[in-house]
Amino acid sequence: MSGLARGVLVIEAAARSGSLITARLAGEQGREVMALPGSIHNPLARGCHRLIKDGAALIETVDDVLAALGHPGLAGCGNFAEKSRTDAKNTNGVLDSDAEMLLNALGFEPADIDRLVERTGLAAQSVISKLQLLELEGRVESLAGGRYCRTSPRQAR
Repeated sequence: MSGLARGVLVIEAAARSGSLITARLAGEQGREVMALPGSIHNPLARGCHRLIKDGAALIETVDDVLAALGHPGLAGCGNFAEKSRTDAKNTNGVLDSDAEMLLNALGFEPADIDRLVERTGLAAQSVISKLQLLELEGRVESLAGGRYCRTSPRQAR
């Protein structure tokens, strides 16, 4: 697979996985190796973190992928992550209504994105971005299998 592409983007990889083999082969073939970091608590993110430590391009946005491949960014498309970050909390660090609703919908049992979309009525893209922001704030934790759970008050930053 790595020989057919200009680059390889690894989204999730355990410490020992086939994705890491593909990434290694891509590097040996002169292809761009990119990785998306994940939660430090997620064992399926350890491979990505290792790739980044070893020099893979750290990817956060589509523009990062395009830059790594030598293409100009997407002109005219606003930075969705920055807009979401601004929307999720105000200057006091208080959650906006959608983030608060998402946290309430999460409850105290792990839930996947589909269940949260169903419970909140929010678009999947919005749920994903709000979950990432809540994770950065230490309010939720990403679990294996694409599930999320609240963190205990003592874990929250």
